[in-house]
Amino acid sequence: MKIFVHDIAKEKVRKTARYIQARFGKNARLKFRHEVAHVSQLLLQNPNLGPAEPYLADAPVMYRSIVVNRLNKIIYWINDDVIEIVDFWDTRREPMAQAEQIQ
Repeated sequence: MKIFVHDIAKEKVRKTARYIQARFGKNARLKFRHEVAHVSQLLLQNPNLGPAEPYLADAPVMYRSIVVNRLNKIIYWINDDVIEIVDFWDTRREPMAQAEQIQ
């Protein structure tokens, strides 16, 4: 398996990392990046690790989510032998609004 990260997810991770560095410093940003990389490796080892995302239950494919830390989660789906990371959600935001951006 391999991972493909959509542009919107990449940009949201970058934006979150910039915010964390501006607010909490470089070490916090590095810790955040490490958390994202660690979860990505876990997905490579077990793609079905994340449960089905309930806010995307009506989507044409089964989206799954996996928590990165208490404030963020990765939204992905499995396309043959590719894990497609389609979005990166801030768990403090309204989940339905974020789900509408995907559907």
